[in-house]
Amino acid sequence: MGKAGKALRQVLESYGISQNQLAVQIGAKPSVVFRWFHQKTDPSGNTIDEIAKALQQIDPSAATEFVRLYLGEYLDELEE
Repeated sequence: MGKAGKALRQVLESYGISQNQLAVQIGAKPSVVFRWFHQKTDPSGNTIDEIAKALQQIDPSAATEFVRLYLGEYLDELEE
């Protein structure tokens, strides 16, 4: 599975955000966040947007880091 789960795991661990806290913020079942966190499934594009917005509410720095980790290569290309 993909990049979103890796980015999500790194951000939640780095910023001390629980999977349950994120699940509550986005209105998802904790088991769904668990599957993303462990890269068993990937969130959809719309859900990635919801994750970023939820992280923004929890910790703006975590949201920035999530987007950077998920879109890093793309953002780097835009800056060139």
